[in-house]
Amino acid sequence: MKSTPVEQLFYEFDETAQILQSELSCTYLDALGETGENFFQGKVLQDEISEVSKKRLAKHYADFSPEKYEKEAIRKAYQLAILKGMQQSVQPNHHMTPDAVGMFVSYLVGKFTKDQKEIVMLDPAIGTGNLLFAIMNQLTDKNIASYGVEIDETLIRLAYAGANLQEHPLEFFNQDSLEPLFIDPSDVVVSDLPIGYYPNDVRAAEYELKADKGHSYAHHLFIEQGVKHAKDGGHLFFIVPNNLFVSEEAPKLNDFLKKHTHIQGMVQLPLSMFKNESAAKSILILQKKKEGIEAPKKALLVQLPKLSDFEATRSVMQQMDDWFKEEK
Repeated sequence: MKSTPVEQLFYEFDETAQILQSELSCTYLDALGETGENFFQGKVLQDEISEVSKKRLAKHYADFSPEKYEKEAIRKAYQLAILKGMQQSVQPNHHMTPDAVGMFVSYLVGKFTKDQKEIVMLDPAIGTGNLLFAIMNQLTDKNIASYGVEIDETLIRLAYAGANLQEHPLEFFNQDSLEPLFIDPSDVVVSDLPIGYYPNDVRAAEYELKADKGHSYAHHLFIEQGVKHAKDGGHLFFIVPNNLFVSEEAPKLNDFLKKHTHIQGMVQLPLSMFKNESAAKSILILQKKKEGIEAPKKALLVQLPKLSDFEATRSVMQQMDDWFKEEK
């Protein structure tokens, strides 16, 4: 059987990463970042490996050209290799936004920015870049300049290599995303928010959404940071836990959102995507307030069905399209 482009590329990424992992005595994910850069440069950049391995690797890199593959094939193959690496060494901050979520966020970004041909996009917790790449690959009718912020060196290295392989114009910042960001305001902010407590109480104290006692919720601070770095009238798309508005800090978050944004909607992701109901998430859609822009008459509130249920999914998509016709 002939393999698909995604399968071919996954084999290339996986095979070369395993060689580098063995030669460099590093993790699979670190080796994948190294081989991603090698594929982009078309040569072996590591001097410290054996001549035999250099020859084996050089053959793989010489045969690769980004023009031979669609960007989505590169993204999916690279994503599969990252998932393999994450299964080998599970770390709490290492997770990836699923493809189905990227697809719906792309649809929503496209709808809310339908009149904008050029947009600046920020992901303040870019991770491996999968969410941002999915959006950029879907919205090919727009000229998108993007920024990504990530504190984890392994993840940002993977994102950097992925951006190069897909030839996306992206500027990266390797830093704590809740420290000051020297980035111009963005038309769109997207983020699969890190959930949990932020350990730096001194930095958290500078935020409106800081906790009155104990550590603050990182995901609340990320929302505030995102709103701060959106242009007036800009849109924000956050992947949030379903229980976002029922925690003890929720009243403060509610007040903050009412003060600074119009809540455009909340799209609940299919429960079947999550191990249990307590882990379920939604896409929170906000628009930063701007003179002349009013809140929608009614917010877009939908629950996505199991994606394998074609009729139910089509019905919900029709409901969403109708909302955009009425409100936008």
